[in-house]
Formats: sequence, structure tokens, C-alpha cells
Amino acid sequence: MDRQQNTLSGIPWSLVLALGALALLRPLMSATGVSEAIGSPWAQLGATVLITAAWVAAVVVARVPRPFLTLVCTGVAYGVLTIVVSAALSPFLLGELQGPITNPFAVVSVLLTNALWGAVSGGLALAVRAALGRGPKRG
Repeated sequence: MDRQQNTLSGIPWSLVLALGALALLRPLMSATGVSEAIGSPWAQLGATVLITAAWVAAVVVARVPRPFLTLVCTGVAYGVLTIVVSAALSPFLLGELQGPITNPFAVVSVLLTNALWGAVSGGLALAVRAALGRGPKRG
């Protein structure tokens, strides 16, 4: 009998969490005023491009077995982290609970948007890996 393979097997969860945490630089740039100092839309766009490049490079260099799914999970992890950090900090910074946690539709939107970011990044990682001839590590 064939063993049924788990959909999430081969996902390096420590890498997913680390890359998701790296993406917290985007909201940190906004919260600290760095985005406004640089020029808000360009700073956020530049940060997004650099974070995407870091995500792609990390899964290609690490030769993760499932780069696409790994980066989709990374996007979702970033979404969850963003929601949690926003909920934790908004009462202190704004005096009341604000952010996606207060609206279920916003929670879904944040998670889907960041899953899409991860999917695009995962597609780029597959293309880079194919161009470099770098497959997954062998046991």
C-alpha cells in the first residue's frame, strides 16, 4: 500500500517563521516614520521588492524541497504576525484596539493578500531555481 504524503511535508517551518518575521520590517518602517522620510509609496515598494528577493534567495540557497508552498506559508505566516502585532500594539500606540483583528473581513483579506505575495515569490523561486539548475537537497 502506498503511503499517503502529507501536504505540508517538506516545509521548513523555522525558515517560514524567520522569513515571515523578516517581512515585519514593512510595518516597522511605517510605524517608525522611515517610510515617510524616504517617501512612503517608494519606501514600501522598495521594502517589498527587497523582502521578496530575500525570500526567493533563502529558499533557492537552502534548496528547500517545496519552495512554492514554503513561500505561500511564509506569506500566511507574515499575515498572521502582522495581525497579532497590530492587535498587541494598537492599544498602546493608538489608545484603542484597531487594525485587521477588529474586522473578520480584514483578517481574511490580509491572509489572502499575503498568501498571494508568497505565491508570486514562490513562482519566482521556482523560475530562479530552474534557471540555476538547483533542485532540492538530496538526503
